[in-house]
Amino acid sequence: MTITMTIDQISVFVENKPGRLAEITEILGAADIDLRAMSIADTADFGILRIIVSEPDRALEALKSANCVVSVTQVLAVAIEDAPGSLAKILRILADADVSVEYLYAFITHTEGHAYVILRVEDTGRATEVFAEHGVKTADSHEIYDL
Repeated sequence: MTITMTIDQISVFVENKPGRLAEITEILGAADIDLRAMSIADTADFGILRIIVSEPDRALEALKSANCVVSVTQVLAVAIEDAPGSLAKILRILADADVSVEYLYAFITHTEGHAYVILRVEDTGRATEVFAEHGVKTADSHEIYDL
């Protein structure tokens, strides 16, 4: 597995009908794919499920073979302290560098006191540079997939 500073996020088009989300998670479970993080945004007719999984290539294959509409997006995973104000600090760093955040979601880890924020930004390279300049740790793919 290649280690990168960006994380593969899988987006799945989800029809807004009873049981569809269950079906998608069952596909992943049957393929022995572990969910690391997820977020869903919906409208009246459909939703977009965004997931970070243990094995993105295998998950993509399983979902495609089940006729799911999927895409892959490169996102950043930022390690932060699980404490009040931690998210505000990294968002301020991006704002001060004029880097726009398109969306984000967060999850905690098994390690007490730590959390990760998944960020989709307009300029991943610039965001990575700015975080490095400010000592903000971005997680590599191996670190997230092996949680």
